[in-house]
Amino acid sequence: MSTSPPSQVPQPFRDPARKLPERLGDLLDRLSLPEKLGLLHQHQAAVPRLGLASFRTGTEALHGVAWLGPATVFPQAIGLASSWNPELVRAVGSAVADEVRVFHHRDPVGVSLNVWAPVVNPLRDPRWGRNEEGYSEDPWLTGVLAVAYGRGLIGDDEATLKTAPTLKHFLAYNNETDRCTSSSNLPPRVLHDYELPAFQAPIAAGAAVAMMPSYNLVNGRPAHLSPLINDVVRTWTEDDLLVVSDAGAPANLTELQHYFDDAETAYAAALRAGVDSFTQDDSDAGPSLRHLSGALERGLLTEADIDQAVRHALAVRFRLGEFDPVELDPYGSPAADVVGCPAHRQLAREAARQSIVLLKHECQVLPLSAETTRRVAIVGPLADVLFQDWYSGTLPYQVTARTGLTERLGPDAVDFCEGVDLIELRTNDGCLGTEEDGSVTLATSGAFDLFDFGGGAWTLRSASTGAYLTVADNGSLTADHPGPNSWEVKETFELVATGHTTTVLRHRNSGRFVTIGPDGRAMATAGDAEAATAFELVTLIDGATRAAELAAAADVAIVVVGNHPLVNGRETEDRACLELPAGQERLLRAVHAANSRTVLVMSSSYPFSIEWADEHVPAVLWSSHGGQEYGHALAEVLFGDFDPVGRLPQTWYRSTADLPDLFDYDIVGTDATYLYFRGTPLYPFGHGLSYTTFAYSDLQLSTTSVPADGELLVSLTVTNTGTRAGREIVQLYNHQQRSRAKQPLRQLRDFRQVSLAAGESSLVEFSLPAADLAFFDVTRNRRCVETARHSILVGRSCTDIRLTAAFDVLGERIPPRAVLSMPLQATAFDDYCAVTLTDAAPDRGDAVRSLEDGAWLLFEDVDLADGATRCTALVAAEDNGGTIELRLDDPLHGPVLGTLQVPSTGHRHSWVESGTPLAEARGVHAVYLVFSSASLALRELSFER
Repeated sequence: MSTSPPSQVPQPFRDPARKLPERLGDLLDRLSLPEKLGLLHQHQAAVPRLGLASFRTGTEALHGVAWLGPATVFPQAIGLASSWNPELVRAVGSAVADEVRVFHHRDPVGVSLNVWAPVVNPLRDPRWGRNEEGYSEDPWLTGVLAVAYGRGLIGDDEATLKTAPTLKHFLAYNNETDRCTSSSNLPPRVLHDYELPAFQAPIAAGAAVAMMPSYNLVNGRPAHLSPLINDVVRTWTEDDLLVVSDAGAPANLTELQHYFDDAETAYAAALRAGVDSFTQDDSDAGPSLRHLSGALERGLLTEADIDQAVRHALAVRFRLGEFDPVELDPYGSPAADVVGCPAHRQLAREAARQSIVLLKHECQVLPLSAETTRRVAIVGPLADVLFQDWYSGTLPYQVTARTGLTERLGPDAVDFCEGVDLIELRTNDGCLGTEEDGSVTLATSGAFDLFDFGGGAWTLRSASTGAYLTVADNGSLTADHPGPNSWEVKETFELVATGHTTTVLRHRNSGRFVTIGPDGRAMATAGDAEAATAFELVTLIDGATRAAELAAAADVAIVVVGNHPLVNGRETEDRACLELPAGQERLLRAVHAANSRTVLVMSSSYPFSIEWADEHVPAVLWSSHGGQEYGHALAEVLFGDFDPVGRLPQTWYRSTADLPDLFDYDIVGTDATYLYFRGTPLYPFGHGLSYTTFAYSDLQLSTTSVPADGELLVSLTVTNTGTRAGREIVQLYNHQQRSRAKQPLRQLRDFRQVSLAAGESSLVEFSLPAADLAFFDVTRNRRCVETARHSILVGRSCTDIRLTAAFDVLGERIPPRAVLSMPLQATAFDDYCAVTLTDAAPDRGDAVRSLEDGAWLLFEDVDLADGATRCTALVAAEDNGGTIELRLDDPLHGPVLGTLQVPSTGHRHSWVESGTPLAEARGVHAVYLVFSSASLALRELSFER
């Protein structure tokens, strides 16, 4: 909303006829230094004398408007991605932005038009707690979908943004465990070929105008201090890019991360690194402004530094139309009834349809027929409930799987049970029971429904009140809660066996154990299992047995399982394993034993390992948590009204044994993601079946030889060979057959959606620029298109390849490393063992550090020419010193070229020169640097004749 001060002549910054840089400059000139500082917090202060209203960054809008009350809830981001449909994703983004505008119109100060979405972290590891927030493990597909969602959020008006999207979270952020203190190791190739492209695409396309750094450190440096923000990210756009800190991250610099000794130094470093807005201390900007003022007084910042950050902060407000006349804002008067309007409900339904992936389809159980399906058993803990995740809006209504089937077949044709056990927790003196006020005491009777959500997390629902067991702040147990739905989940317990027949309850949030007090009240106050009350867990009703009975009497059994988005895998909590919760697995097996016509339906934030189901169950479907229209969408897919079109945007692995360490971000070195994984996945990236079948034929390439600045045209014919209409997603991959560097086994380059009637054929065409085949060359610190032969791979997934062909790219040949003419950066290695990357200085520069004795780095193709006589290196050692041997061709037995002495320098940022004469060696060699002990650091080497 424009709030022009009383004046006959508008100030230049309020003149929409002027260019944005001029308007920004005018406003900056009018602001005093204290007023400028007031704009550098999440809650920007008003400037009444200039008519500037207060402004707040950050409205959560990941897959709907969050935290503001009922709003349209679309499928989770991973579900939107499984549609592989950018047009749909853009439409969802536009609808979300429309609803944000309505909430902002109601509360201009409290609801920001700066939205914190989308999340573009590539989904490197499916154990990540925030898996549902991202789009794909493939950075290119992530970028395509982020551009689509961002463009929807921005709107179509050239002059005014509908909302201002903010990319999350820069950089290399895929673990919740120790997320504020762990450092992501990021070799240059992983940085440039995997992590950065997902961020670059939406920023370069103008589909994002802001970015948020992540909590973690990257190569030893807090992400909020990354020099990449200014040096790289801001070069992708000519517009002013706003960078907002994550919540509480500024304080982490001095507290959890201990990177600086005082807040003034930390704030100054973050602002100079590119952070423009400090999200700290909620709405209290006072501490942040004191730190920034103190940094100015100490000379750690200049007013020019402040001006640059303020310019970025104000640019977004200008682009949102805040300083334009009200009548020029095309989004300024949104219709109040657009929130949850019929069009958005229909879009939510369409998005839910397209997000459903058919993973397995045998024995023609699906699609169901309403004419021949007289009785359906729908069972499972997720069969009649929809869950909200942390970034969901409030569901305005819920169409569950049970509701969708019941509407289709009628209530008399649908049998339902949750398939969970009804239990009592007994002691010698009674059992846990629930009073009318919800308090939990020792009583003569009492029962709870027991839900297994995996990872040792259980919820207990009172059979008498229908509410879930939770723990109050004073430790007392109550059964008066609707279930996990808040930041601190206090409704989950672990069942810890203490004997053959006895169990104690551990409250997961507090870590305390449940005990019965002298007054009979149940309290979670015991410090250990020995002090807890031991219960005998008695099963009153076996949920799996009950579900099997219903299944046996039905024509088909549908088992609906999955996760709770706030339990065992969520923000702040990674998963330890991939398996389906044991209680849900037991339910599935019991139902299948009773009725072979069983359909497994999974609704989850992440992949599961379901090898037994894949071997035995005839039909398996998956979707993310699908929003308010999930049940309608599922019914339409089950009955064949809508052909399954979803495709997996990430690999489903068979077990955690297929995954590297959660903290190892080097996907190249660990053979991670579909790009490098050499095993056989349970379901591959890009997988998804249809009720019809498709044939691929007549693959044609426009040429067999492409220059580095040329493009390859690829065409083929796709035919629907089945008896039903369907939509195919034709996927184009490539593989570089020979290279100086390790190359992906396959890499997605493009895809096409093709809708075909039964028997219909269609010509599908792709254009592949050779420039897209570039990769990062560590030897010259730049991207290059290498001369090489490539395979074209076209198919239904990354492993279901139907057609192949080969072509040559005429690019460049990477020469040997010219180490006599330029320093050799330690991070430019080709391979390594027991080495991690670290920060060379607080503000910029990377180095390597050994983790154990015998650690090594490998540099291939080192050209020593006619002989190098000396090597000088920048080295450091925080504790004891050691040596770094230079060996030729083998780290253990190769000839020693020279030995660098590494003295103790007292700090990893304290670098000294160390030199060594070199033995005679000529020509091109592999050079290994072998570290004698842990904690030796190396920044660069220089060779001399």
